[in-house]
Amino acid sequence: MPALIRLITVILALVAATAHAADTPDTLNTAEIEQLTGLKGTYSSEENVFKVSKPRTDVKIKVDKWMMPPFMGLTSWVAFVPAQDGQVMMMGDTVLFEDEVNPAMSMAFDSGLEVTALHNHFFFDEPKIYFMHIGGVGSAAQLAAGVKKVYDKIVEIRAIQPVPVPEFPKAISKESRISAGPLETILGIKGISKDGMFKITVGRSATMHGAQVGKEMGVNTWAAFGGTDSQAVVDGDFAMLPDEMQAVLKIMRAGDINVVAIHQHMTHDQPHYLFMHYWGKGNAQELAKTIRKALDASRRAS
Repeated sequence: MPALIRLITVILALVAATAHAADTPDTLNTAEIEQLTGLKGTYSSEENVFKVSKPRTDVKIKVDKWMMPPFMGLTSWVAFVPAQDGQVMMMGDTVLFEDEVNPAMSMAFDSGLEVTALHNHFFFDEPKIYFMHIGGVGSAAQLAAGVKKVYDKIVEIRAIQPVPVPEFPKAISKESRISAGPLETILGIKGISKDGMFKITVGRSATMHGAQVGKEMGVNTWAAFGGTDSQAVVDGDFAMLPDEMQAVLKIMRAGDINVVAIHQHMTHDQPHYLFMHYWGKGNAQELAKTIRKALDASRRAS
């Protein structure tokens, strides 16, 4: 009987291995990826990964007063690897100037890609550079085509305005006279007012190192409004669980609120939170409606 059990175990293992092999393609159509991205790539036989890259040579960049060559970390790239069920996984990092970040992010979402991080790599860079990490799972053709659209959007922006612009569109009133009542109604949250400005804070909870942490320890989403009701600015920080992040980002971009950073604030937090910083300009109530939609989406996802 033990021998029979061992034989059955071996057969089941072989069947599982065969099924997995069938679900996971061994090769990538590298020619298709190159054609759809318009970029030449390199293949790693050790990891079965195909990577294409695009150096930023269109704008001269200085870091710490030193002219920075793309080789030193100013190259956008995406890499493709076979995944299960005949799909492909893509990950990449995109070199962007400030006026490119949000149009490129919106294009990534429109193309079925994910945005997973946004941050800086340098200090004293001129013009200021940001790095947007992207990803996705699907067919190689779908992912490669999405990457091409993101890169084309960047080229389009620089063709119109060769030098990165120093501000977002729309004006902000120099004085602050925000009407708190309508915003509290829209957001469904009581806030605080100070010097004509208005702010709300929504706490979340986690554990760290055996201690319970929440709103007062920084696990929170907040939004602060300044300017006037018609010429307002809103800035803030949005605490998101990983499964909430894509929905929240898409809603903020659909409402024309600019995402300016995506990163973590803590380690060893359970559950693990990511934080998105944002900056929006326009009608205060319209901005509040977008934030309310994002809050509702995060609650549904969690």
